[in-house]
Amino acid sequence: MARILTLTLNPALDLTVSLDKLIPGAVNRSLGLTRHAAGKGLNVAQVLADLGHHLTVSGFLGSDNAQPFENLMQARGFADAFIRVPGETRSNIKLAEADGRITDLNGPGLQVEDEHLQSLLDNLIPLVAGHDAIVVAGSLPRGVSTAWFAALVHRLKASGVPLVLDSSGAALQAALPIAPWMIKPNEEELSEVCGSDLSAAVRKLRGQGIEHVVLSRGSAGVDWHGPGIALRAIPPRVEVVSTVGAGDSLLAASLHGLLQGWPAERTLRMATAVAAQAVTQIGFGIHDREQLARLEAAVRLQPL
Repeated sequence: MARILTLTLNPALDLTVSLDKLIPGAVNRSLGLTRHAAGKGLNVAQVLADLGHHLTVSGFLGSDNAQPFENLMQARGFADAFIRVPGETRSNIKLAEADGRITDLNGPGLQVEDEHLQSLLDNLIPLVAGHDAIVVAGSLPRGVSTAWFAALVHRLKASGVPLVLDSSGAALQAALPIAPWMIKPNEEELSEVCGSDLSAAVRKLRGQGIEHVVLSRGSAGVDWHGPGIALRAIPPRVEVVSTVGAGDSLLAASLHGLLQGWPAERTLRMATAVAAQAVTQIGFGIHDREQLARLEAAVRLQPL
């Protein structure tokens, strides 16, 4: 299997509160509370690990509450290349209602100083050559400018290792001109930076050198545009517990199929099934192979 490096600049402790229905302004009684060391790159890494790959994980981590992340990395067998930063990694509160609706309350993230930026570069760049793919995922913490982020993405691409990007807003806009090998926005994220004509946006991005555009469309499915590939996958209906991590699962399984050299149809079918399974659970990873096989068999593919 492959060696994959994931970069999470702004990780988080995800606190997921389950409740029947959120009533704003009232006292709400929860049905349960779970806590996960998370962040998009770490979420991707967990799914890739379940698919058999070897992971190095990096980014910025608050030294005051690093233990949950260190426990996760140790349990998963990840190589830990995170740069410790004074302070606490942010907490993101997710209110998960019984009908599947999620309300996110996301913290601002660590304050990253110039010395931490340089330390990340000094440690990260030598790591790249030993990996088969790089995944840069998530938002930017305080102190990380879009200019610095774009320069980082440019250096990573220049390494020649396939580069996958999953971000949004200003970070996505800054990185798109560098043409990563693969991107995985959702419809809202792509329209925010490229306009409402998503078909035209995809054509433009592919024309400027982005080989794979995987566009997630929520319950409506997934569109994949790549070399000789124009496919839509429609997932089976499932009972939604939480949509957190579905996009990360989609990205991880798509990358898995590409690195395995699978046909596009097999890759997209499995990736869609992995994302569908993700919304049936709280937490990250592939935990029920039999359920996954049933979901994969139920995915419908159609040409675009």
